[in-house]
Amino acid sequence: MGPLLAAYPDPDSLVRAARTVRERGHRPLDTFTPYPVEAVEDVLEPRPTRIRWAMLIGGSSTAALAYGIQWYGAVIDYPLNSGGRPLHSWPVFLLVPFEVGVFAAALAGLLAFLWGTGLPRLHHPLFAVPGFERASQDRFFLLAARAGSGDGKQESEQEGDLGLRRLLEESGALVVYEVWP
Repeated sequence: MGPLLAAYPDPDSLVRAARTVRERGHRPLDTFTPYPVEAVEDVLEPRPTRIRWAMLIGGSSTAALAYGIQWYGAVIDYPLNSGGRPLHSWPVFLLVPFEVGVFAAALAGLLAFLWGTGLPRLHHPLFAVPGFERASQDRFFLLAARAGSGDGKQESEQEGDLGLRRLLEESGALVVYEVWP
């Protein structure tokens, strides 16, 4: 069973419903509103992002690779003794790894962002929900999933979905839809 999408007439009922869903052990996944509702940010738990780690790993590994290529070319593959200078001249070798590392970090950050958000996505299951286009006009939507079955206290999957549906309806939802992934 997929998550449930509930429509609310105003932001206050949306925030109350999201708090109620969280208090009862279910997970409010996301909200869709025509304008930002700051009070709902306290209820939703954003997932930790891994973009910084991707940028660090991508930038530093590419910089190390660029430095290694320069070192191999100057010291091992084609050593050229010009005026008695050392073959491994590290101050000269640092410019290219820095520039390539910054570019690779930016590229890794962009790719991690696209991967994490699921973009580019031409179709989302929420687009098939009737009336969802009103999320940009005058409706406030809450996407919620039933509590995980790993905690041991959750009833069967069907009863859990019915309990979440009943909870959303009792919290003032105008209509509740099931979203199929």
